[in-house]
Amino acid sequence: MDVEIGPASHNNPAFDTRPPIAKYARMFIAHLPAGYLASDLLAPMEGNRRHLILAGTLASGLPDLDLLWFYFVDNRQTAHHEYIFHWPLFWIALAGAAWMISSIIGRETWRPYILVTLACLLLHMVLDSFAAEIYWLQPFSDVHLNAVAVPARHNWWVWNFVLHWTFAAEIAICLAASILFFHRKRRKNTSG
Repeated sequence: MDVEIGPASHNNPAFDTRPPIAKYARMFIAHLPAGYLASDLLAPMEGNRRHLILAGTLASGLPDLDLLWFYFVDNRQTAHHEYIFHWPLFWIALAGAAWMISSIIGRETWRPYILVTLACLLLHMVLDSFAAEIYWLQPFSDVHLNAVAVPARHNWWVWNFVLHWTFAAEIAICLAASILFFHRKRRKNTSG
């Protein structure tokens, strides 16, 4: 496995030595299914389980909302993984603030949501670290982690990811989530 760890120089085009494909690198289809799997694992079997699973699943896709900024405001000038929504420390700080607020105002019932949501947000970053650069210590360090370099072999950049082995891992995550979802649904229908 190739692990690339290096400083971020991508904000300055003069120092950007990445191939053009690296600007668009991302996981395509597995964030929500992975969030569903993680939420199902973390949510207690009773109480507000369905709501926790929904919150975690939605949170697992939340960092990619920065694609709206990437396409419609920034005109694709900065790799979207460099935006604050892809900074793990941002989400950890936000979760810490939410935890403190829940304590101050006596809403301890928020805590499972905070934990499940944070776990799924960080899972998003872990998954993105396989085929894209994630800046785990931003804003304190420009060092990024990229576990697998996806070579630019095809004219349309999407094919470089779809035909790479990492996409097979995404398919496996999607299949596992589908199997679990239909298993839970069938079990619920037969039990009540």
